Amino acid sequence: MNSFENLIDIFHVFENKSPTKNIRKIANEGISPHELTTSAQISWKTISPGGTIMNAGNAEEFNTGDWRSYKPLFIKENCKQCLLCYPACPDSSIPINEQGERGEFDYKHCKGCGVCENVCPFNAIEMKENS
Repeated sequence: MNSFENLIDIFHVFENKSPTKNIRKIANEGISPHELTTSAQISWKTISPGGTIMNAGNAEEFNTGDWRSYKPLFIKENCKQCLLCYPACPDSSIPINEQGERGEFDYKHCKGCGVCENVCPFNAIEMKENS
């Protein structure tokens, strides 16, 4: 199969209902954006819309921590393990261990929004400028 046939095969998006996997496959196959846009057989009608999250719960797949301007710091001695911060975190960046206690932040996914600091009644989270 040549790369053009492979490209057409990859973009049968609406047949297999998995555009995210197709996009990953394109990246792994090394197909250039030029090949994608110059192919006469591919139109806007056959590919998934841009900026659309096609799979639920896919935040773990993307390391978004480098977007941060502020970084939350966990002050363990102030923490009472109330776990109010855990459900408030939009990025699931506050891990809970098997004993039901919170751990250090997952900085690979934390965007530094500060919601956790706002909900903590014990000042166990402090936002610092990311350096």
